[in-house]
Amino acid sequence: MSVVAMNREIRSMPTGKSKDLGKEASNKTATKAEKDRRWQSILTRDKEADGSFFYSVKTTGVYCRPSCAARLARPENVAFHETIEHAQAAGFRPCKRCKPDGVSLTEQHKEVIEDVCRFIESSEEEPSLQELANRATMSTYHLHRLFKSITGLTPKAYAQAHRAKRMRDELARAGSVTEAMFEAGFNSSSRFYEKTNSVLGMTPTDFRKGGAKVEIRFAVAECSLGSILVAQSDRGICAILLGDEPDELAREMQDRFPNASFRGGDREFEKLVAKVVSFVETPGIGLDLPLDVRGTAFQQRVWQALRKVPAGKTVSYSELAALIGSPKAVRAVAGACAANKLAVAIPCHRVVRNDGDISGYRWGVERKRALLKREANA
Repeated sequence: MSVVAMNREIRSMPTGKSKDLGKEASNKTATKAEKDRRWQSILTRDKEADGSFFYSVKTTGVYCRPSCAARLARPENVAFHETIEHAQAAGFRPCKRCKPDGVSLTEQHKEVIEDVCRFIESSEEEPSLQELANRATMSTYHLHRLFKSITGLTPKAYAQAHRAKRMRDELARAGSVTEAMFEAGFNSSSRFYEKTNSVLGMTPTDFRKGGAKVEIRFAVAECSLGSILVAQSDRGICAILLGDEPDELAREMQDRFPNASFRGGDREFEKLVAKVVSFVETPGIGLDLPLDVRGTAFQQRVWQALRKVPAGKTVSYSELAALIGSPKAVRAVAGACAANKLAVAIPCHRVVRNDGDISGYRWGVERKRALLKREANA
């Protein structure tokens, strides 16, 4: 039944009955809006959600950003829109207060930081904080604070993560270690070897040989989600894998460094595995263990943001993209989640679709659903 037909039917009813039916319809609308996870962003006027969606108010005929400072609308009058075009097609005009069809200050800041990130990535040598501040036309203090709030990393950490990616790429591509050194932007072999050992956890030559001489301890245990493999390098936990078959998990681990030396864990390592299993079963206890996290600069930004999402809460892919200052990089964010090798420790299971539905998960949707249910009840 259309809204017009419903209103006509309500008007034809006795006054008391029409009021009750109208109130019931209004309550259903309010319940739908309040159950939508985006309603919380409106209640808190969350600036980080700006750009990920818009909302309209049927009593005023306008659409707004989630952070709009105007008087809060009643939930039964609110509708959500993925884009400005959707809101306008529904007949709503932009709010004059938050100007959703313009560029917000938050978006301006994100554009500045994106430009700084591209500058870091294209520079042969790591730029100083002052050079970055000059490019962004702001103070070093303001840039440092803004950069970390948007990307989750300091400018220096971002530059180091990008340099680490260049190291891995060049070592895999170049004809020799020396060629890889210069292509990665190092003019000094001492600096190159110092950095590669800290980033790769091994010498460049061993990395090129597929992890030769590298020792990785691992063990497979059983938990309520099936089999779980925990692996540790000398830098920390480097893999937490979930699956149905222990042998498949072991092969997945060995594929990363085919020539590494793998060995079973001793009693101390078994205690560490028990901690990981306990965390899977009871997420509220937390996981305070050193992690060996290796990935591209972008992946590290995504993973850093994910580790800030508390147990019992979820974010959408678009919200996560907005959190790291790249609102248009939704597909890349999904790719970073899929590349995560540290299940639960880097909680990519807390990322859901924009409508709140559970989507794909590297280790299976049912495991994702079980983890979210367990955390919600913790």
